[in-house]
Amino acid sequence: MKAIQYGLGPVGCAVFRLGIERGLRYVGAVDRDPGKIGRDLGLVAGLGEPLGVAVAGEAGKVLAQNQGVVVTHATGSSLRQVAGQLVDLLKAGCTVVSTCEELSYPYLRYPEEAALLDETAKKYGGRLLGTGVNPGFIMDFLPLALTAAAQKVTALRVERVVDAARRREPLQRKVGVGLSKEEYLRGVEEGRIRHVGLPESAAMLAAGMGWKLERFAEEIEPVVADRPLRGANGTVEPGFVAGTRQVFRGFVNGPEPKIILELKMAVGEEEVDRIFIAGHPPLTFQVCGGVPGDVATASVLINSLAGLLELPPGLHTMLDLNRARFRPFSCRQS
Repeated sequence: MKAIQYGLGPVGCAVFRLGIERGLRYVGAVDRDPGKIGRDLGLVAGLGEPLGVAVAGEAGKVLAQNQGVVVTHATGSSLRQVAGQLVDLLKAGCTVVSTCEELSYPYLRYPEEAALLDETAKKYGGRLLGTGVNPGFIMDFLPLALTAAAQKVTALRVERVVDAARRREPLQRKVGVGLSKEEYLRGVEEGRIRHVGLPESAAMLAAGMGWKLERFAEEIEPVVADRPLRGANGTVEPGFVAGTRQVFRGFVNGPEPKIILELKMAVGEEEVDRIFIAGHPPLTFQVCGGVPGDVATASVLINSLAGLLELPPGLHTMLDLNRARFRPFSCRQS
């Protein structure tokens, strides 16, 4: 199956390498980094040998020569910033799986962008899915799948703890590792310090359960080192920021939240994922050691392709790939 890799950062390269391993035949690649343009894709992406495909700086010529192929897309978290790229891919009739966090369930915060992407995909025969480990799997897809074992569900809570020291340097910067508390709070105010995707995960959970979010609240705070900790750029001294704790609460028909998502990404943490399903029977699931972030993101993207290709043209979410879950018979969510 022919494919294009769009974006050659650490995650994009990991997706590409897994795609090659799983049998995708990459015929093109796009990245804006001048240091990568013109170089061989296999060497840029760490394959260890040349592939005979040069990295392009723009998608136009690559798409003109490769209409309707699969595209593994990993360029940014902001839907508004990458929407133009996605529209171009869909106009070429491509089937696109993207790591863009805000694309995973865009209907809550970006309904106009979602409508445009869906309309474009249907018009030109393309398919589009935003997914990854989080959002896309551990805090939304997996909890919904696990509700299939329940006879009644009244609330959902997911906790994810990540040792940021084991993740790539850009992620450590995104959660504020090594900053003073003052620098951290300024970064939060400017939108630079935060994990992107908790609102999308909560909206997907609500849609999957047939609940309507009436209101929501999100809080973000620093995790402060109480001992010297090793980060990507040296030691994080006591009193400085080791990472971020972020909590999203979604409210449905009452004063108590029905959805709680808690994410802690900090240097030195013991990794774990926990899912709590309140109802009958109450269920608790735990992944000791946690689900590895970058490895799982590449895996989810590549493993979602076969299911996406079986769906009709349009904008899709992981709900379309997970039909077995607890929900009222009257609930028909796309």
